[in-house]
Amino acid sequence: MKLTTITNVSVDGVMQGLGASDEDRRGGFERGGWALPLFDDEAGRFLGGVYQRADAFLFGRRTYEIFAGSWGAMPDPSVSPIAAALNTRPKYVASSTLNEPGWADTTVLSGDVTAAVREMRTQRGGELQVHGSGSLVRWLLDHRLVDEITLLTYPVLVGQGTRLFPGTGPDTALDLVDSRALTSGITVQVYRTSGRPRYATATRT
Repeated sequence: MKLTTITNVSVDGVMQGLGASDEDRRGGFERGGWALPLFDDEAGRFLGGVYQRADAFLFGRRTYEIFAGSWGAMPDPSVSPIAAALNTRPKYVASSTLNEPGWADTTVLSGDVTAAVREMRTQRGGELQVHGSGSLVRWLLDHRLVDEITLLTYPVLVGQGTRLFPGTGPDTALDLVDSRALTSGITVQVYRTSGRPRYATATRT
């Protein structure tokens, strides 16, 4: 099973508080809601197709609880391809503190998460998607467990907030496998991880 991360980021790499203005105020963040004004029907159709492609979902606790309280609480999930996928496919949460998830078809991974994710990746075919969940994505990258990275980059500089990629982290080579621009200015890049990067060596002249 291929593990794919899908992340909405600003041009300066911020992923915090993209939805409602009060969605995530950790660290004194005051610029929430930067993505929604640019998220149009075309972006919705694209993401709907991405969610429909998933065979299962993997979340960190914070994103899981946000999704459970919104997509998981819809009276009729069939009206949205995103809600339909989330409410009918298995969900896994990497958490040592979540004991009783209220969303159906949820399994909490509280033990050896590395082993659990590796086991899922050995399953034949399918796609395990990680949406949002910045801390989890960084952890998965640290452990070389990500097969594909999809970035939806919004044409805005937020100027503060948590970035997807930390100042120091693992180095990873990427192959660009798809790229497109939406009419709202959002660009989509899909990268496949391909081991360690190559570095130029100094040559004497």
